[in-house]
Amino acid sequence: MKGKNHAQTLMRTSIKISSDPIGKYVDCTLYKSMIGSLLYIIATKPNTAFSVGVCARLKYNPQESYLIAIKRILKYLSDTSDYGIWYSKDSNLSLVCYSNADWVSNVDDRKSITGGYFYVGENLTAWMS
Repeated sequence: MKGKNHAQTLMRTSIKISSDPIGKYVDCTLYKSMIGSLLYIIATKPNTAFSVGVCARLKYNPQESYLIAIKRILKYLSDTSDYGIWYSKDSNLSLVCYSNADWVSNVDDRKSITGGYFYVGENLTAWMS
């Protein structure tokens, strides 16, 4: 990614990634390996989770527009390589959990929405949604 322009955002809001019947297809193995690498990065950069998740859903018969979205994520990561999660070593070892559940709130499919955060001291260690 050296010498390439960097991206300030993970995805463009004006472009919707969807299946295009006339789109050019790319190598499925390359696309899946790029997705696998990005899924690994989510552990240290949780702000990438949504964008990587959108691209991961499109791993079968990937098209050139999907690969452009992956390359944009990589450009963003190369520009923000010094960002990350910071853990303080000077905090207590108390375990705290916050959770929220909205049982069967979706009237269309009756699915529940749940989320939670886990802290050790002042450090966020796990989350779910």
